[in-house]
Amino acid sequence: MTLPVLLDDALAVADDGFALRVSLPWIRSMPVASVADLAVTIDGEPVTVSAALGDRTLPADRLAESTGWWFLQDRLELRGDRLPAGAHDVAVSFTLLVPYLPAGPTAPLALPFHAERTLVLGSAASTVPEADAGRAPSAQPVATAVRPRSTDPASSAAPGEWPLSASAFNWTPEFIRARRPADEIAVGIIAAGIAQTIEIEAGQVWRSFPNPSAADVDHLGERVAAAGGAVTIVGASLDDWALPPRRRTERERLAFLVPQLRAAARLGARGVRVPFGQTGPEVLGLVQPVLEALDVVLYEEIQGQQTLDVPAVAENLELLRRLDDPRIRTLVDISMLMPSLPPSYLDELRRGGVDEQLLARLEHGWRDPQTHAAVLAALRAGDVPPAVHTLFMNLIVRFGRSEVTDLEPLLSLTTAVHLKFWDLDDTDGRVSQPIRDIGAALRRTGFTGTLASEWGGHEWLDDDPAAMTRAHLDIARQALGSVSRFPSSSVLHHW
Repeated sequence: MTLPVLLDDALAVADDGFALRVSLPWIRSMPVASVADLAVTIDGEPVTVSAALGDRTLPADRLAESTGWWFLQDRLELRGDRLPAGAHDVAVSFTLLVPYLPAGPTAPLALPFHAERTLVLGSAASTVPEADAGRAPSAQPVATAVRPRSTDPASSAAPGEWPLSASAFNWTPEFIRARRPADEIAVGIIAAGIAQTIEIEAGQVWRSFPNPSAADVDHLGERVAAAGGAVTIVGASLDDWALPPRRRTERERLAFLVPQLRAAARLGARGVRVPFGQTGPEVLGLVQPVLEALDVVLYEEIQGQQTLDVPAVAENLELLRRLDDPRIRTLVDISMLMPSLPPSYLDELRRGGVDEQLLARLEHGWRDPQTHAAVLAALRAGDVPPAVHTLFMNLIVRFGRSEVTDLEPLLSLTTAVHLKFWDLDDTDGRVSQPIRDIGAALRRTGFTGTLASEWGGHEWLDDDPAAMTRAHLDIARQALGSVSRFPSSSVLHHW
């Protein structure tokens, strides 16, 4: 995986010993309490470390007691006794509790992480800056005043086509490496001419997430406007669990979401995005007057392995139909429509030691139901090498097998689409055909929403996100242009 844990400068001299600065290998900021089972070895020997959280220091096994948040661009600073200068073999492992993803009805998903590399400890002069990993969210509320929305679709597409946006999610490894501030990375997409409209992730761009402060929101909004662009959708989170693990009440879940809605409205975004079906009927009912007051849309995103024949998905779709609220809509991610798996992904599984017979089935029979059964059997039998276990989970979560006809019941509610891609290998239309398929289906419904290029392959590829996104937008323009060209006025209605 390319999401970094130990960067080149991870090991440094601290005032009273060494400091190991650990990056958060995830797609958004997390509660510090989500870190469990933390262990460090240096030169093969376990070492005792404490965790530095702003101006606090506590034993690593007491991180669950922290109420702070680990901002994606900060590093968790682990401190230990003095080490001699020079090269050291360093390993760190921990479990990350993901409070918005379930592992069942009673607990959040727990994912193991392990990283090891040789790091050089410098002289005492190379001290580490104070870490912000445990900084608590700002208590400053977001005002309800909103930034006026653009009346220009700011399309990166050719005249007459649907507007195409780029998702800042494509730059996730760059957010983690923190060579540039988060807002600079997001605004840079516009400034570089990659796209004039972008989607952002609240948990990537705002240090004050999950309660974005007015100052944070306005700073980003001013920079986006100065670059001549706009934000279309804000990726929000709805953390179902508080930590230590306790299921939030419906009112608590609403309270977690509302500050992100207010931030999106203040930014001038069209709305926020949450996973399909996660909100639930009670919170949807409670949030409707908030959406109306803020004039923002709540997009429920359906993606990957989700299918409409699953009872929970079908029930949620029926709920959305009954509500018939123009401020509650669906977002379709074309990861649902994968004709085959990305070659780069299969190569990564092969390097990780996955069985060649299973790999052959994945390569040549992805949509065969027996392939799914073989994937589950390998997991249950413990046949998936630990090094690629998390990556392997994409096969049962993020990669879909649906046909575009399966999505017809969704399309009348759909006002946003993610043109998901993993790599740029378009052999047999692997990348472009799902775009053509969804384009043709959207044309029949008179779709006037947003389409965004979203790259998921940075989980295993270390390619330049700007180059990947530019190339993918070119593929998308050509694929959509081959379906039809629309009157330019039709792209204005969603603003």
